[in-house]
Amino acid sequence: MTQEKRTEGVYGRKKFGTEVRHEKFYLKLDRSYLRELKESGERVEKIVAGGNEFIVNPVEPVNLPAGITRFLLIEFSRPVNIEPGESVGVYLKFPVEIGVFIEGRKLSVIDVFTLTRPKYTLYGTPSRGIVCRYCLSEVYSTPPEVDGLTEGILELRIKNDFDDWVEVKKAVFDGYGMKIYYSAFPSMIARMKVESKTLAETTFLNTPLKDGMSKAIELYVARRLIERKKFVMEWGF
Repeated sequence: MTQEKRTEGVYGRKKFGTEVRHEKFYLKLDRSYLRELKESGERVEKIVAGGNEFIVNPVEPVNLPAGITRFLLIEFSRPVNIEPGESVGVYLKFPVEIGVFIEGRKLSVIDVFTLTRPKYTLYGTPSRGIVCRYCLSEVYSTPPEVDGLTEGILELRIKNDFDDWVEVKKAVFDGYGMKIYYSAFPSMIARMKVESKTLAETTFLNTPLKDGMSKAIELYVARRLIERKKFVMEWGF
């Protein structure tokens, strides 16, 4: 029996036959999968044999284009100065990528797309540095309003364990450690520990920003088993 077509919100579990219509894209979640981006004209079509339902959720924003980097660098619009022994909590915005999964006897990702235009930068020296997905964010004292399909909210608590004042202008995060939760918008919670004038460590908490948020499926679960969960910023912050 043919399932009735429906137009629903973007994130969450979707039955076969669901259509998602948005001013910037279109998803047809059926045995014939279709995704169209209206601005670029990009179109992806796939046949789906098997599975029970689709899951659409935000994923680690370091997948597109594929193979460039797993690191995200967020530059602060204004520096944060912290006295020795003190800590401060701030909120930042991060770019969003959207994953489409098919769930059956096993779970598999069939598509990843974004409504943003990825930018990249080099963190560190030309010979030893790393390429990072780049994002410039305002620094907020409370959670900002965001467009949940292009922006997420990152809660970052910075602790100064150094014996002098420090000025923090950016933070680098490893995509293998990201823990995304979502409702109408994606969110992450992270910690940054400053250990010297040039050295800091970032890590993520497996905790939602607020009650009622769903845990996003992680693309990097298998790789995390052999990778460190913390990232050491050795070229300044």
